[in-house]
Amino acid sequence: MDVTNNYVEELVKLYTQHMDRDYAEWSENYLRNQFAFLGIRTPIRRKLTKQFFREYGVPTKENLKDIIFILWERSEREYQKAALDILEKVKKELTPDDIPWLSSLLVKKSWWDTVDVLSPHIMGNLFTIYPELIAQYADQWIVDDNFWLQRSALLYQLYYKKRTDEKRLFQYILSRADSDEFFVQKAIGWVLREYAKTNPVAVRDFVSFNDLKPLSRREALKNL
Repeated sequence: MDVTNNYVEELVKLYTQHMDRDYAEWSENYLRNQFAFLGIRTPIRRKLTKQFFREYGVPTKENLKDIIFILWERSEREYQKAALDILEKVKKELTPDDIPWLSSLLVKKSWWDTVDVLSPHIMGNLFTIYPELIAQYADQWIVDDNFWLQRSALLYQLYYKKRTDEKRLFQYILSRADSDEFFVQKAIGWVLREYAKTNPVAVRDFVSFNDLKPLSRREALKNL
């Protein structure tokens, strides 16, 4: 068995020992029965993953993509979460060469629980280090028909604070302000609410002078 499959199989053995059918059923219902679950509560899963990293380490750059893809292909949602945990551990080692395959994860088995980690934590970090990639990727995501890519474009700056490119953020929002998609409306409100912690005046003025959906407006102004 090759090293990539062996790594994943050892993680599968560990996770399988902690299955909880009742919690799996609750989790499946919570995510609208789109994904299967083992039923491992998040704090337990994180503890198990840390234990696994201590024993087996994190994947080398050579094996990273293959391991992430193998985990992403598995049925149970916990394995996509494990893949995200791995990416969080190695995100400082990622380079522009990784963006194409990382971007593919945004549109595969997409839901808020994966996109909301990939966009602000993984892509956001890469765009900070390599800002020249924003035009090539995020600027294309916001005009794509896939609303998960639209959400990803809106959220990559979520935790940028003073580093926020306000002009680009506001342009993205205005380009999707009339969207009827819940997850886009919610992302607009969320990123504005977060940016308001850094620049409340700019957010208040932006919301006042632009026509946003009620959900986006309500979320944006929640703490103002």
